[in-house]
Amino acid sequence: MRLYAGCDLHAKSNYWGMVDEGGGRVVGKKLGNDGGLILRFLEPYRGELAGVVVESTFNWYWLVDLLMEEGYEVHLANPSAIQRYEGLKHGDDEQDAFWLAQMLRLGVLPEGYIYPRQERPVRDLLRKRGHLVRVRTSLLLSLQNIVDRNGGGRLRGGDLKQCRGDRIDALLEGNEDLVLAGRVSKEAIDFLTGQIKEVEAVVLGRVGIKEVYRYLLTIPGVGKILALTIMLETGPIDRFGQVGDYVSYCRKVPSQWLSDGKVKGRGNKRNGNRYLAWAFSEAAELARRFYEKPRAYYHRKMQRTNAMVAHNALAHKLARAAYYVMRDQVVFEEERLFS
Repeated sequence: MRLYAGCDLHAKSNYWGMVDEGGGRVVGKKLGNDGGLILRFLEPYRGELAGVVVESTFNWYWLVDLLMEEGYEVHLANPSAIQRYEGLKHGDDEQDAFWLAQMLRLGVLPEGYIYPRQERPVRDLLRKRGHLVRVRTSLLLSLQNIVDRNGGGRLRGGDLKQCRGDRIDALLEGNEDLVLAGRVSKEAIDFLTGQIKEVEAVVLGRVGIKEVYRYLLTIPGVGKILALTIMLETGPIDRFGQVGDYVSYCRKVPSQWLSDGKVKGRGNKRNGNRYLAWAFSEAAELARRFYEKPRAYYHRKMQRTNAMVAHNALAHKLARAAYYVMRDQVVFEEERLFS
């Protein structure tokens, strides 16, 4: 008899539901997040387990790695794409675990990609760089506002990163409280800049420059960091059957439901990879600013719509180009994309 197990995972505990090939419930149990407990629970059913489902929560790494090391057939459920069973009056961890097992049994489980364990740390380190950049940006904006309100001057973010601390003091002189606010902000910005550069150096040193990476660098607006982000967040390009699947994963397609040409609802905008969404948005902005043909395409779109739609259309174009560049391992051809 074939069995299917689903695990509803939380921060401190997990609930397991197991069903047979006919959909009947075999066993359900709540356990603590202890690898030994979980393995002992599953061991009596090992020979009959056709698959195990773990929901892609914030802390799935340890459990999926443990189960895969023990030889279980593990599936990672994509929670953004899972439809809750509407026939239930009451939902809880037990129902969620059994529903995961039932979807696996029926062959309708929306699955996420289990990123290779050995490559995860460097990808997460690059994500940390993005976090540091966002924190630094918030400090830069705050310091800009302090200077604008009290100094009457206007400094761009790039200028603030480059200028010395004593220049900030001079712009805010006359009030020691403002000078202190400016000084601590500038020191924090400089510290984060150093941390960001350190992370970049480590990532560039750790990741082998694959041919895919070199081809990505030929796309307008894509530099070293964006190319690394796209490469590490995408993983094997052949896991995407066609370009539309990839662009959807990058969150670069409209999220809406249409019927007879009318909008009948909205889809889940969060279904996809937010880091790829950011990477192609950044690439679109850089391409618009520094490359002639992407800029011309952007302005043509903006004349018919608005700046946001034009920006998203350009990001969509670049995501499609990246798919073909990675799949076919070819140099980007500007004429084919913007003709």
